[in-house]
Amino acid sequence: MTTPQTDQPAAQQDPSHPDPGAPSTTTDIAVHAKKVKAAPGALKKMAGPFAVLLLVLGAWYLVSYGILDPDRRFLMPPPHEVITDGLLGDQADEMWQGLARTTGVALTGLLIATVIGMLWAVAMAQSKQLENALFPYAVVLQCIPVLALVPLVGFWFGFGFGARVFVCVLIALFPIVSNTLFGLKSVDPRLQDLFALHKPSRWTTLRKLYFPAAMPAIFAGLRISAGLAVVGAIVGDFFFKQGEPGIGVLIDNYRSRLQAPELFASIVLASLLGIVFFWFFGWLSNRIVGRWYQQ
Repeated sequence: MTTPQTDQPAAQQDPSHPDPGAPSTTTDIAVHAKKVKAAPGALKKMAGPFAVLLLVLGAWYLVSYGILDPDRRFLMPPPHEVITDGLLGDQADEMWQGLARTTGVALTGLLIATVIGMLWAVAMAQSKQLENALFPYAVVLQCIPVLALVPLVGFWFGFGFGARVFVCVLIALFPIVSNTLFGLKSVDPRLQDLFALHKPSRWTTLRKLYFPAAMPAIFAGLRISAGLAVVGAIVGDFFFKQGEPGIGVLIDNYRSRLQAPELFASIVLASLLGIVFFWFFGWLSNRIVGRWYQQ
């Protein structure tokens, strides 16, 4: 009679108690392998922008210390001074507050431009006559220099929050109109014929056919308009200086006072705000349409 073994090798896993951290099904194994393969790809995508950033910083230091004389270094202070004296200096709280106000103006203008632009595009998509009548005015709004309208905007809306928002709407409107119209008009004709067989209402067709098909183009327009809304908020700050200052007012103040580190820091913050807006709508697009639409 043999004695049963009670001890198992440490490296051997009891099949009745699998490791909870290991993939348990074929689907889990495939997902795990996909994540492992995606990690090197993400690193490769980051390597290019990081290398360019290092080149830009190197060129910046070269200009600051190698080309400019010490008494002219205020024209381009080195990056570490921009961080220590600008982003972390005495004016840091003022900058962050101004950035928050500019963000509020940009978000408000982008929201209004999105509503107006999508309604405008939907109206044009319903009728060729409406498109011929309305689209030229969208082009006119895009082509009119905003600076030429600044005096009129001040007369109409004052020189505070409303005027800044109006400038944002003017600048951010056209990409939403044009991209939404393009998406609505690029629906597969075969799908349109299939829907027509069931004789749905116009609202049902818009909701279940046209808008889902146009989503990639709509989000492309939103990504462009998001950055333009930030530009519009800063441009409005430059010209409508009543009320609490935004980041554009601070940029103008630092320029007039020759506060170079603060000036560069505020420009960097404004640029980062536009990048965050652009990235957010790209992320939102991937979350909403990335599962069924291959970009």
